[in-house]
Amino acid sequence: MPGTRKLGKPTDQRRAMLRQQVTDFLDKGRMETTVTRAKEVAPMAEKMITLGKKNTLATRRKALSFITKEDVVTKVFKDLAPKYAERNGGYTRITKIGPRRGDGAEMAVIELV
Repeated sequence: MPGTRKLGKPTDQRRAMLRQQVTDFLDKGRMETTVTRAKEVAPMAEKMITLGKKNTLATRRKALSFITKEDVVTKVFKDLAPKYAERNGGYTRITKIGPRRGDGAEMAVIELV
């Protein structure tokens, strides 16, 4: 796990939530979430894109073990990885958008650069 933020969840629930958020983020390319969750999702998503850039059977299997949808893995390896082939990291951007109306949690938009 990249960070030390517990996000108010036990380890198994936290890992499952982050896996799903990374999958949805890579599928859509943009996501609105809290700042702390965005800071946890960004390094994991970047790791998946880096695996896609290597494009071997082992890296594909490693990505499939983390990303929950097979078509998203195909998208990462076929579309996103070639797009970022010349870039050495920094594939994501986090932009703060202010507090959430219900509970005042600081919200952010995470998107692919």
